[in-house]
Amino acid sequence: MADADLRDLRVVGRAQRKIDASDKVTGRTEFADDISLPRMLYAKLLRSPHAHADIVNIDTSKAMALQGVKCVITGDSMPITFGILPVSQDEHALSPKRVRFIGDPVAAVAATSEEIATQALDLIDVVYQPLDTIANVDQAVSTSDPLIHDYGDSGNLHKLIDLEFGNVEPAFENAHSVREDLLFYGGNTHLAMEQHAAVANWTGDGKLTLWSSTQTPHYVHRALAKVLKLPPARIRVIACPNGGGFGGKSDPFNHEIAVAKLAMLTGRPVKITLTREEVFYCHRGRHPTLMWVKSGVSQDGKIEALHFRTLLDGGGYGSYGVASTYYTGALQTVTYEVERYKFQGARAFTNKPPCGPKRGHGTPQPRYALEVHLDKVAEDLKMDPAELRLKHLAPANSLTANYLRVGSIGLGACIEKAVSESGWHEKYGKLPYGTGVGIACSSYLSGAGLPIYWNDMSQSGVQLKLDRGGGVTVFCGSTDIGQGSDSILAYIVAEVLGLDPLELQIVTADTDLTPVDLGSYSSRVTLMSGNAALEAAERAREILVKHVAEKLKVPKTRVSFAEGRVFDVEDPENGMSFAEAVQISEAAQGIVGTVGSYRPPPSEGRYRGAGVGPSPAYSYSVAIALAKVDPTSGIVTVPKVWIAHDVGQCINPVTVMGQVEGSVYMGLGEALMEDMAYRENRRLVHKIPSMLEYKSPTTLEMCDVETIIVEDPDPNGPYGAKEVGQGPLLPLPPAVANAVYDAVGVRIDEVPITPEKVLKAIKDKARGKEGRYGPTSFPDIPWPEPTVVPPPWEGGDGRARKKTTTPAESSGGGSAGSGNRETGKPGART
Repeated sequence: MADADLRDLRVVGRAQRKIDASDKVTGRTEFADDISLPRMLYAKLLRSPHAHADIVNIDTSKAMALQGVKCVITGDSMPITFGILPVSQDEHALSPKRVRFIGDPVAAVAATSEEIATQALDLIDVVYQPLDTIANVDQAVSTSDPLIHDYGDSGNLHKLIDLEFGNVEPAFENAHSVREDLLFYGGNTHLAMEQHAAVANWTGDGKLTLWSSTQTPHYVHRALAKVLKLPPARIRVIACPNGGGFGGKSDPFNHEIAVAKLAMLTGRPVKITLTREEVFYCHRGRHPTLMWVKSGVSQDGKIEALHFRTLLDGGGYGSYGVASTYYTGALQTVTYEVERYKFQGARAFTNKPPCGPKRGHGTPQPRYALEVHLDKVAEDLKMDPAELRLKHLAPANSLTANYLRVGSIGLGACIEKAVSESGWHEKYGKLPYGTGVGIACSSYLSGAGLPIYWNDMSQSGVQLKLDRGGGVTVFCGSTDIGQGSDSILAYIVAEVLGLDPLELQIVTADTDLTPVDLGSYSSRVTLMSGNAALEAAERAREILVKHVAEKLKVPKTRVSFAEGRVFDVEDPENGMSFAEAVQISEAAQGIVGTVGSYRPPPSEGRYRGAGVGPSPAYSYSVAIALAKVDPTSGIVTVPKVWIAHDVGQCINPVTVMGQVEGSVYMGLGEALMEDMAYRENRRLVHKIPSMLEYKSPTTLEMCDVETIIVEDPDPNGPYGAKEVGQGPLLPLPPAVANAVYDAVGVRIDEVPITPEKVLKAIKDKARGKEGRYGPTSFPDIPWPEPTVVPPPWEGGDGRARKKTTTPAESSGGGSAGSGNRETGKPGART
């Protein structure tokens, strides 16, 4: 923004002057008169009724004439694009020329009430020129005209990936058993109880403050500076405590930028709260994903070669989609030993609300596919599926085929305890028809190893202020979204300084007051912010120890902290209160304050795409689900789930168990009912954009959960702690699918596992057909030349090497259903 523009806006903010209807601001922005008091204005967004269309004209004059309307803006006022990833800067705060899904915002209104702003939306006249829509991934693969975006890797294919870690073809030839399967994971949304909301205020000194229900204030701050052309130092973003996020508030959003622009132009605070329907259209939820998996295993089930393909429906914009695509292949190797691994992933643009990161970000889909596939492999080999998994776990402190560093791994203990507690051996394959059990394992990140914008700076920082009264204030940029991250900071600092956590003040998620933390995503806060807090607290402790030791005339090694006191461990009466310790330290050296920061260890991979997957530590989970299937209706109920989770070191058992059980709840919904459905024959309008119709479990559908906490401390975590917020969701859908098979002998290779699908598979099996419901084909994809990276045990150093691709290896399609690679018929070649 030009300096002259800033000066004009400062004048508006200071004087709160009346603006005549004749006053105009460039960018098709219009003002009504009578802006006289700094009272709150309320904003609404006009959203496109078309899934794909060019904007011919927008007339806002009638809306401006409505009494109470103070400002109307369109896309021309904010022409700069934004996005969460540097490679996908493809969104506008308001679409200036083209809309790409029903719900894409094209105009914003600020008025004296939300009701008036809503009325004004109906008065805005928009002329659209409809374009052909891309309704699904098959159309995206086959259609390059029209293009939804012009920067994709191939036509309407946003991203294409081909990675090869060892040649899988010879391994398939030599394997004892080879199996192929095709599976589909339906899209679903976060369904956080709190809708998106934001308040913006522009002050007379030319500074912008935005309060928002965001998980990533740092990245919202970055997007505001870019789009509004403001110096970052003039922007303050405060993330309010979220009423649930689950990844749905991880992107910078249109409404956050639009409400900030309206505040700048009116000089008044402006508030926007999205309706539930609007939240459905914001989306950024789970990518619908088609998956083809082929494995070659030894006689005892070891994976000697794994070839995995994914095709993601990304919706209308990039969002986190490039990372999501990589994540559908990245973590397949950190759970079980995989000798050679080939991953091909594609993400398509379609004219639907954009998909992004939902709890587990890109990993629940492939985990479902792999765990169901492994159950079929176990059956082919006549092995117990729990035994097969237990025999072939990834080794601790090892490097995988795709160069991910595995540290501690408590998965073996998780399997053993879950099997024991559930009575697996007494139940599996032995329950009456209609009742069955299924098992699945998973792994997840404890924070991504690299930041979204690559740099050499820390990913999380903490500042401590120790005051004379004994108070300690912790400043950190992390955002509490209901997972309890604020309390983790308090526990860690209190543990080091010997204080009651309730005595600490925690200040978080304020870009003016707190050090940078990249946000609450990828289960990163406990490990990364926790390590930063630990470093800051230990530095504060060192300062106090130095001066207390001098005061008490004892060696520093004998100074200890507990119950609000600092004392000599050999003579506990010889000590002082924590407040006195701060006072003598301040007297000796000045104000006591410390900082801590955390930056993950460097990644081992050096190939393109190696930035997705590395983590300081991986958590592990095992779920065993008990399922009951009514063979006359296909209705599936899950009375109980046993789940074991390797959390490293458990800092607070209550919050850990809460996170595990919340993951079970969400995983159960994804497994059985949740579905982002669109009417393809009706312009791609969302079929059920409300909590009344979008099915998710209630207390009646929620199962009993037996949570087993497994502790295998990881040296990279604070006190050995690892993540718990997302990983326990992953094994639920495959465990339920495997339990359904154990119950009625049919495979549902598609989630959600609805009664219609189950009943059809049961009826097909009764007619002598394959007892299966699921996808039957994988489109031919124009895969790029593979990036070939020899695994460590084949002399690789993490860098790519050139390879000549044979026609057989570059074939794009997958076989129908599951089948023998030689005959194409269901089953496996053994």
